[in-house]
Amino acid sequence: MDNNDILIRLRYALEIKNKEMVEIFKLGGVEVTVPEVIKILTKTYDDDDYENEDQIKCTHSMLDSFLNGLIIYKRGKQEPKPGQPNLPEPPLKTSGNVNNLLLKKVKIALALTTEDMLDIFDCAGLRVTKGELGALLRKEGHKNYKECGDNFARNFLKGLAIKYRG
Repeated sequence: MDNNDILIRLRYALEIKNKEMVEIFKLGGVEVTVPEVIKILTKTYDDDDYENEDQIKCTHSMLDSFLNGLIIYKRGKQEPKPGQPNLPEPPLKTSGNVNNLLLKKVKIALALTTEDMLDIFDCAGLRVTKGELGALLRKEGHKNYKECGDNFARNFLKGLAIKYRG
């Protein structure tokens, strides 16, 4: 699952309008226009012969900025505590890392509990234990960290759409 597909599915699940997408990207530090958002949300096909010139590829940093903007959009800007340094987030390394990041940041943005996330996976027909979910939400490098595959991410977005859209 590529980043454009993640954005398309997340936008559908949360019923985000194009103007709201522009605002969320802006909150995350990326300036885009409504026509650019439409080009980002253009569906891609796996066919190598078909290249869509109108599509804008969503990079890992763009997706990360969007997810950060979604947190700010849904929960408000968090002011750093006095004496706490602003640490930059480490860059994304792999596509599996993107899926883990998606789960973490959507959980934060929507203020989901572990039980809520398990219900979302259950809505999509995927049984996930608390231990598995905890492993997916851990920091990379932790001994119990597990890379989130596309199947988990796809089912999470599917369950999110079922839960929020009905």
